[in-house]
Amino acid sequence: MSTDTAAAPVESTPAVPATKRARKHRKFSPWSVVAWIVALGFFFPVAWMVLTAFKQEGDAYTTPPKLFFTPTLDQFTAVLESGIGIALLNSAFATAMSTILVLVLGVPAAFALSLRPVRKTKDALFFFISTKMLPIVAAIIPLYVIVNDIGLLDNIWALVILYTAMNLPIAVWMMRSFFLEVPGELLEAASMDGASLWTSVREVILPLVSPGIAATALICVIFSWNEFFFAVNLTAVQAQTIPVFLVGFITGEGLYWARLSAAATLAALPVILAGWVAQNKLVRGLSFGAIK
Repeated sequence: MSTDTAAAPVESTPAVPATKRARKHRKFSPWSVVAWIVALGFFFPVAWMVLTAFKQEGDAYTTPPKLFFTPTLDQFTAVLESGIGIALLNSAFATAMSTILVLVLGVPAAFALSLRPVRKTKDALFFFISTKMLPIVAAIIPLYVIVNDIGLLDNIWALVILYTAMNLPIAVWMMRSFFLEVPGELLEAASMDGASLWTSVREVILPLVSPGIAATALICVIFSWNEFFFAVNLTAVQAQTIPVFLVGFITGEGLYWARLSAAATLAALPVILAGWVAQNKLVRGLSFGAIK
């Protein structure tokens, strides 16, 4: 005797996305709290500088520090009226021109030392990096004499040349590591298709290493923008850069904390904006070739 059993309907449960499942099963880690504390500790001086920039001088000198105050833009107005614009333009010109020259000279050098090696490549690499081993203070007197003799003292082009020489070795080493991650077979395939060397580099190689080049350019921008030693010794008024301008707020009467904080905030803003705009390229460039 056969009996028919009715199959019970099976209710389908909605699929949970993988990200939600991973978030649900993620365990609390005390190291994440430590990481946040360390990150906030590094960011606190910057936040305090920006906060002090909106205070009056009397509020900036209080002990204990005053957390609640009436914000004001008087310090930014005073800094803008004191001639920070010229210093910003000088820094921007020296930084932009030196970075362009570094890329124009460094990209062919890095390409030649990676995908198209020349004779004694290791010697050339050692020569590049050995130029960074000499302390700047040991070379400032000969540089001062040379710059004075050729008439470039207190001239922005002297800083452009020196910043280019300062950043070129590290740029070549960085970009060479990026070029080494590009398979050499790509050049062979392009040459077999009839492409010239310049066409292969422009249309095949450079698009692949563009994140690395962007990361190198951003690092050169940061180094040039923050450079102080050359600028304070080889400039006076006409070619004064922003780091030298900030020193002017340290006087014999004391420190103008609020005004110095406002000037430092304006000085740091261009580099912060450049890093924020190029953050995707920077992350991709610094991790270029890390995952095989």
